[in-house]
Amino acid sequence: MGVERSGPDQRLRDVARAMRGVIELLEVYWTRVPEGFSPVAVSAPQLRVMYVIERREGINLRQLGAELDAAPSSVSRLCDRLEAIGFVRRSSSTASRREVELRLTAQGRAHLDRLRVRREERLAAALARASPASRARLMEAVETIRVALTAAVRAEPTESAEPAEPPDTGVQRPPGDGAERRTG
Repeated sequence: MGVERSGPDQRLRDVARAMRGVIELLEVYWTRVPEGFSPVAVSAPQLRVMYVIERREGINLRQLGAELDAAPSSVSRLCDRLEAIGFVRRSSSTASRREVELRLTAQGRAHLDRLRVRREERLAAALARASPASRARLMEAVETIRVALTAAVRAEPTESAEPAEPPDTGVQRPPGDGAERRTG
């Protein structure tokens, strides 16, 4: 017979499970991109690479591999593909000729911008089905999650001295929380 769990730990797990479910639904929902949206298909792992490079402009392959927890050969192949489609540019490091720095190209940035706009449009259409009061509570919850995740990401050790920060999500903080507003 199983042991029934209750209390704060179980409620925390229930919230985490619910969030995981939402994230998985978003991943499926967002991959349904309408035909003609982009002439170039970018895989989820390639998008992760682009997000990291966007956040840490000039990152090298070793640091990128560490951040993604991926094998150097895998990271190199992902970057090869992104470079071939014109989304990433490799250049020699100014600090060490043996290192290669990675940067998004204007085309890569434009792709991320279009993707984010499209995702926001799709999500807004889905959220339009919720009541204004539900959306207000959701906004507060999303901000709580964003703050907690930002703190968790900053607390994780990285190989570089710079703290890794999530990209600006465009989420606006509730007024009066003492933090600056994000406008995306």
